[in-house]
Amino acid sequence: MAEKTLQGYRGIGAEVLRRHGASVWSEVEIESSKGSFRGIILPRSETSDDRHIVLKLSSGYNIGITADSVVGITIQGRREAHYKIPEKQFPVDPAKPNVILLGTGGTIASRLDYRSGAVIPAFSPGELYGSVPELADICNLTTEKLFGVFSENMGPEQYKVLANRIGEAIANGVHGVVIGHGTDTMHHTSAVLSFMVQGSPVPIVMVGSQRSSDRPSSDAAINLINAVKAAAEGDIAEVLVCMFGPTSDEYCLLHRGTRVRKMHSSYRSTFRTIGDTPLAMIDPKRIRALRSEYHRRRTDRQVKINTAFEEKVTILYYYPNMLPDMVDAIVEKGYRGIIIAGTGLGHVNKPLYPALERATAAGVHIYMTVQTLWGYTQMYVYETGREIMKLGVVPAANMLPEVAYMKLCWTLGQTDDRDEVARIMLTPICDETTDREPYNGYLIYQGAIPEIQKFLRSVHR
Repeated sequence: MAEKTLQGYRGIGAEVLRRHGASVWSEVEIESSKGSFRGIILPRSETSDDRHIVLKLSSGYNIGITADSVVGITIQGRREAHYKIPEKQFPVDPAKPNVILLGTGGTIASRLDYRSGAVIPAFSPGELYGSVPELADICNLTTEKLFGVFSENMGPEQYKVLANRIGEAIANGVHGVVIGHGTDTMHHTSAVLSFMVQGSPVPIVMVGSQRSSDRPSSDAAINLINAVKAAAEGDIAEVLVCMFGPTSDEYCLLHRGTRVRKMHSSYRSTFRTIGDTPLAMIDPKRIRALRSEYHRRRTDRQVKINTAFEEKVTILYYYPNMLPDMVDAIVEKGYRGIIIAGTGLGHVNKPLYPALERATAAGVHIYMTVQTLWGYTQMYVYETGREIMKLGVVPAANMLPEVAYMKLCWTLGQTDDRDEVARIMLTPICDETTDREPYNGYLIYQGAIPEIQKFLRSVHR
């Protein structure tokens, strides 16, 4: 058998395929000691092991079969897959709004390169139209790839470029901005953009996907359609995150950029609004506002761009028995700001007190948030909190730790004056702190609790 038909297989995996006359793209039924499986043999990634045969099932999912468990392979045909994304000219309609999609590296629509194992994003208007033709019913779409990085590699360099490009796009008359972004740090970027881009007259909608487009359960298309609809037609002119709402394909939610957080590593409905409620539900047919307090779309082109950013800021997640040298080391390394994620209402242990006092005496700005995510720092309640405040630690209300981090980076990029820093940090700009939390916001769907199960059955029959 020609080696090119084995595409990435080697060792025992290649031996088993040769022995049974099978090759990559063969439609087969494989009998193994673990059962019978039907599907198409796929190429192996160049970095994969040599002990498995990869099969794409009719369901669209891929499985790996241990090569030494294979008893027999029956070849039923050959069906080579072509994974090139169809590209069509994106239609332009003068009556439709103009939306720009700025790419940072997240995969909204994609194909899988089985040789390398990499997911290759579709990004040009033609590729997106070929993959998600529904977009043409919503707007005239242009795209611009700013970066090609994983979201964990997003940082101040990218934030500044992104904020400035948003400002330019708004000045040039777009009706909405969509930002394709990896999900892992999307809530960090949405927070910093909320401070760097203020008073936008149009929606700025961040979107990503938990599962790439080659998977049958992908959320890419529905997220993208709804994000583009929010940017083109929505009335909420803020930095938003548009992602899956429930675990099914019913709708997406629009979350405010400073109150959203990724809360599950793999669920499609991973993004939740914390300490508040989402701004809207959205599906391809309508946008249903859940709140009335938001900044509304305007017809002017005025927007304030301020990309100040101080990099020497950190989040210190407190844990029992944290030693003072943790704080001292941060100060010695020249850090200008510390966000503490404290326990309970905003507490740390007493051994840290001298180090915190030394830090504030050295000019370091320290703000307290809570690990619970829901709720407020209430440092007046217990003696511990009052003592910590006397050391110069400032409670940050119900600001999320990551949001407080981004705001302190942005604030210290502008001033080091302690009173001015406190004024900026404690003055809400885009609901990063709120006067109260909604009574119906904090809901935990704890499995097996009878009343929750009864409620879920009444909604999903």
